[in-house]
Amino acid sequence: MKEIEQYRAGHFEKGFGYKFFVPELINDEWSWRTPIINKLLEKAAIKLGELNSFSRLVPNIDLFILLHVTKEAVVSSRIEGTRTNMDEALLPIEEIKPERQDDWLEVKNYVAALNAAIVELQHLPISSRLLRNTHKTLLQSVRGEHKLPGEFRTSQNWIGGASLSDAVFIPPQHQLVNLLMGDLESFLNNDQIEVPALIRIAIAHYQFETIHPFLDGNGRIGRLMITLFLVNEGILQKPLLYLSEYFENNKELYYDNLTKVRTQNNMLQWIKYFLVGIEKTAANAVDTLSRVIQLKNDLESKINSGFGRRSNSALLLLNILFRNPVTTIENAAKRCSLSYKAANDLVRIMHEKNIVEEMTGQSRNRIFIFKPYLDIFKD
Repeated sequence: MKEIEQYRAGHFEKGFGYKFFVPELINDEWSWRTPIINKLLEKAAIKLGELNSFSRLVPNIDLFILLHVTKEAVVSSRIEGTRTNMDEALLPIEEIKPERQDDWLEVKNYVAALNAAIVELQHLPISSRLLRNTHKTLLQSVRGEHKLPGEFRTSQNWIGGASLSDAVFIPPQHQLVNLLMGDLESFLNNDQIEVPALIRIAIAHYQFETIHPFLDGNGRIGRLMITLFLVNEGILQKPLLYLSEYFENNKELYYDNLTKVRTQNNMLQWIKYFLVGIEKTAANAVDTLSRVIQLKNDLESKINSGFGRRSNSALLLLNILFRNPVTTIENAAKRCSLSYKAANDLVRIMHEKNIVEEMTGQSRNRIFIFKPYLDIFKD
């Protein structure tokens, strides 16, 4: 058994003209003497339980998850420099300016990668294989497609700076990646040790970011790993918790806490920061769910009292918008089994009542977004 207070992060070794960092193996029984960890662990677990219970009460929870995941994809990709916003992420690629289509694709790939990984969890544990498969989807046909999608790196990488000479941090050499990732995988799946799940994933996320096993996409895969682990452990029934926004809100603090582990062996501070993030993020997700339910109830009441004979069609379109908050007149006509004129009249009234908003400013090929719903996710 090892104490977190006595944690040793690793050591430096010489490369050709630079030094790289080799983290210590983490697959061990970890304990701690610092009481605040117990308190933070309890608070985080309570909020996760609340989120999990709340999600069971929500009809059509998958409608919520779709936009929740899209927001996560936008925020997580933004950390890497991608500029797509929520509105753009939901549009078809034909509506995206050519110079921004790569950004749009990166967000779409993130959503696809998460969804595919959730399915894979049914027959694969959190493992190098699952993470590589997820990475392959993430980097498909985008800027990282030449950076070994689906494969661990076979060369040295670095973080910050323009080269190895001025890098802020240099991860372990590529020959060590399989060994270190094998140890991380064992730690996440070791049922012979009594380490709480939230402590495990806190340590594992730090370790993954330190190993930096891929040439590109490490940040996004490392953040996805947190959600996948919580679902795999049964702590969450659905992928409803994402820490990207917490990390993004104060990126310097995130990087400082990771760096403190490597330079000061201060795993304790990292775990405290991580547990606070779990608690805050779960609380925000519960609040967002509550607001979505309230919006649905309010709009259904508004439609029932103010749409007359169009009420049934309006309620049907409303439910369609919760599944996909972007529509055209043609799409509304098809999905609601209406004529073009009837669909046009329905969308016009929904526009007048501030349920949808037109995005393009055109008289033809107009695209409408479900603005009140999207606004909840932008707050």
